[in-house]
Amino acid sequence: MIRFFAVRLKNATPEELLYRARLFWGEKRIRWLIINGRNPVQVPAATDAELRRLQAPVLIGRVENTTIQALLDGFPVPHNSDVTLLEKSEKAVRRQFCGDIRQEKVDIDIRSLWESARLQNLTLALLWLHQKESVPDASCVKKYIRSSLLNWLDNNPFLHGPHYFSAMECGLRISVFYYALTFLDNFSIAERSTIHEAIYQHGWWIERRISLYSSLGNHTLCEALGLVFAGAIYRETTEGRGWLERGSTLLSQQLEHQILPDGGPVEQSLNYHRFVLDLYWLAFDFLQNNGLGECVGFRLRLTKGEEFLAAFRDDGGNVASIGDSDDGHAIAPGMAPQRILPEKNFEPVRTFVDSGYTVIRTGNGALLTFDHGPLGMPPFYCHGHADALAITLSLNGLQMLVDPGTYRYNGEPEFRRYFKGTRAHNTVTIDALDQAVQETGFIWSRPYRAFLCGSRSVGGSAHLLEATHDGYERFRQPVRHTRSVLFFDNKHFLVRDTFSGSGIHLFELNYQLHPAVTIESYGTWWKISQGESSMVIGLIARYLPEICGKLTRHTGWYSPAYGIKNKNTLLRSEQRGRPEDVTFVTAICTDTMVDPRRISELVRLI
Repeated sequence: MIRFFAVRLKNATPEELLYRARLFWGEKRIRWLIINGRNPVQVPAATDAELRRLQAPVLIGRVENTTIQALLDGFPVPHNSDVTLLEKSEKAVRRQFCGDIRQEKVDIDIRSLWESARLQNLTLALLWLHQKESVPDASCVKKYIRSSLLNWLDNNPFLHGPHYFSAMECGLRISVFYYALTFLDNFSIAERSTIHEAIYQHGWWIERRISLYSSLGNHTLCEALGLVFAGAIYRETTEGRGWLERGSTLLSQQLEHQILPDGGPVEQSLNYHRFVLDLYWLAFDFLQNNGLGECVGFRLRLTKGEEFLAAFRDDGGNVASIGDSDDGHAIAPGMAPQRILPEKNFEPVRTFVDSGYTVIRTGNGALLTFDHGPLGMPPFYCHGHADALAITLSLNGLQMLVDPGTYRYNGEPEFRRYFKGTRAHNTVTIDALDQAVQETGFIWSRPYRAFLCGSRSVGGSAHLLEATHDGYERFRQPVRHTRSVLFFDNKHFLVRDTFSGSGIHLFELNYQLHPAVTIESYGTWWKISQGESSMVIGLIARYLPEICGKLTRHTGWYSPAYGIKNKNTLLRSEQRGRPEDVTFVTAICTDTMVDPRRISELVRLI
């Protein structure tokens, strides 16, 4: 914790220090009022008049009957956590002022604890009711929604317990309250007043806790969205109009910051990019259709974002888990706001210059991603992983060479370090150190710079990419890593890793495999199979066999979803020596092995 505050302080501007001082003393004042039994916020009289004038955003997706039955039965537990432990941890701090709760003192990953309090299970049930013209058993679902929502409000009084700790979580809950008041008709007048009061309280608290300066990110967007909904409902009050204006202004200001000109994510996380895009689509629909604010540039920028994500989607609909992922949703699992979807006219090789990725689609159903972008969003790069020059590959919609995922944020620091670290990604680690320095579970220092040096056609039908990064130039004896990727015959790849610098170092090349694959050794080659799809991978001795080495089998970790980790197989090659004497050349053939003579000819091109 001391390290966290030290790094934050080092990077803070005078304006940010002043802002955080105001937050600190403001929270102290609110705490004093609550502890002394005084209400810090006066809620105006509740009314449905403004709410009824609002047009709800259009949502897409379909909620199945089995999902509703699971909710009624008390499942699923969010984030694969023990429901008993979740309830125990929540009850232990439920009556504390939220600012007094220390995350490290909670017995469970607080991210999992927060997930259930987003109340998105109620959104699913509400949308299930809304999508049915005639529902014979609607009464039990309505009772479930009503009792769950009112019980939550009763068990979590304003500013008490862990669910008011993060203003982001408050922002996401406000839309649930709005949908409940809009779509459900079994609340009494007093109960509707209670929900209105919660909306006002949430908006009031968010406005005093907005994530600004070095904390700008997807949290800010959730808070801004909450202010937009709360402000629209209370727009007849001075404070409500202020929330609406501030929320819509923040969304407009952050649009071109969060979504880069090529449509990519500033946070270098594909999961959070989906999350951010959905927050914006939801806000765009709500603001535009109700005439509540200007949305200049929203449609064009968001469409660019959709095109970016579509480029990463393989034939099975999978998107590699690049960067952090907590499996969060802007609305609810399986539900999304109305979007503009891009046309499926993909180029074989497409480079996103601003975000730093190249995606290659082969003629036989393979998709390779090549990361030559920055670590993440400065100044702390919180959701980025140290994966410069890493690749992933899927074949016929099945993941083969994988990004390892995230696993979890809190409670197991050694695994947090592993999943963020360079060794867990399909690139080269030097001296067993990450390409940047992990200061805390989220904060990086000494960030690397990565560059795409060239992208061109070679040898008639092949395409060559070359990129480099300077993450290891921080060493006393610095090293620069350069990776070239040659795409040839519309389905195969050669990957060449070279180095420059000084000193003697240990160079470790890793390829992480999906846990579902089977792997067989054929001399110095490995056959990797999943279902009916298979590929072969091996190192090519460009100079001498002892220089190039071979790929040997090891064990790593893979996280398919937040809170889950599984053992997986990885292929590794190690060399120790001077940078200029070390080279790795990997052949990746996405069906049968290419004739060695053909490979020898192509190696000369890289």
